[in-house]
Amino acid sequence: MADPVLLTLSGSLRREATNRKLLAEAARVFGPATVVEADLHLPLYDGDAEAADGIPPAVQLLADQIAAADAVAISTPEYNKGPSGVLKNALDWVSRTEGNPWVDKPVAVMSAAAGRAGGELAQALLRGFLVPFQPRILTGPGVHLAGSSKEFDETGRLTSDHYEATLSKLMLKLRGELDR
Repeated sequence: MADPVLLTLSGSLRREATNRKLLAEAARVFGPATVVEADLHLPLYDGDAEAADGIPPAVQLLADQIAAADAVAISTPEYNKGPSGVLKNALDWVSRTEGNPWVDKPVAVMSAAAGRAGGELAQALLRGFLVPFQPRILTGPGVHLAGSSKEFDETGRLTSDHYEATLSKLMLKLRGELDR
């Protein structure tokens, strides 16, 4: 059997974002897989632009990647008590594509943030944003990486045994969803 496809979506566009690092660690502990990192550099959703030009190719690519994935891992920062606009914009655009690539897709949600709550509020809102798409959102364990800039070593590995253990449990649960 071929390795499963794990799609990762980072709500932060920065190259060195801790959410991207957290997703890289998630992919590592997920185990053998073809990992695809989604590119969320998308235009802002605009109904007039959609009516005039249709679905942008980058948006269709993202929808196709979601459809083709066996599982999805999403990590969001917390900006002003919510998930990033980048992530919400991507969800809004994908909702405009044909079909629904999210239906019954196993999804793990996590967060890395500067604050002491580790993005817990952003993660809760993100889960609510996903509900209309009807994926299989894992209920936990919760991975809320607080003070995230201090939680990775120079190679991008998590430095906390606690966070690594919790992330490993979440990824083991996500892998278990592949057989459902």
